[in-house]
Amino acid sequence: MNRGAYSLGRLAIGSVARLIYRPHIEGRENIPRSGGVILASNHLSFIDSIAIPVAAPRPVHFLAKSSYFDGTGFSGWASRTFFTSIGAIPVRRGAGQAALDALDQQRQILDQGRAVALYPEGTRSLDGRLYKGRTGVAFLALQTGAPVVPVGLIGTDKALPKGAKFPSRKERITVRFGEPIDVTRHGSADSGRARRLATDEIMAAIHALSGQELAGVYNEAPAQNPIERIKQVLPHERR
Repeated sequence: MNRGAYSLGRLAIGSVARLIYRPHIEGRENIPRSGGVILASNHLSFIDSIAIPVAAPRPVHFLAKSSYFDGTGFSGWASRTFFTSIGAIPVRRGAGQAALDALDQQRQILDQGRAVALYPEGTRSLDGRLYKGRTGVAFLALQTGAPVVPVGLIGTDKALPKGAKFPSRKERITVRFGEPIDVTRHGSADSGRARRLATDEIMAAIHALSGQELAGVYNEAPAQNPIERIKQVLPHERR
């Protein structure tokens, strides 16, 4: 990553974002100023990945679809420049090897002593409820020993609802950073029970910060074919 472009972009985008959204920020002191750290947040809007880096007192990185970086021409350059400037790192999404590659990228970010933002729900909540957390964030925290700072975002779904092309200046967003959580006491990353307990602790902290209604289920995309429908009803652990 071009650190100069990132620093310049973070300054420019941060100034614009603060002007538009007038974010109310709580708990910045809870984020360690150095070392690898995971910011685990609820997910309501596309602008969540802008709100967190803008509100945090240190650079924060997150994974974004590789297609945002692959475009050609002016629009491709603009997209690539924008996502690079807000700390995005391209990743090829999907299951199997793609998922493992994404996990390895996140591990490398933490091993380099940087901060990474992740969404345990996996995808945006379209109804405003907080969905059950997948265990990938806990797996990463247990494997690396990185502390987890829970994040509660409020109002980002109203500031930029799904499908909206432009943000609303009428809405003020809130970003709440909770106290760091050390999940390593739950056990090894190889233990499914440890991953589940750690995930539930992280999600409880996010819930306390966001105040959302609990959905009690996973936020899964609608099945596109009979095989996917069968997979969704079968008992399996979501990472």
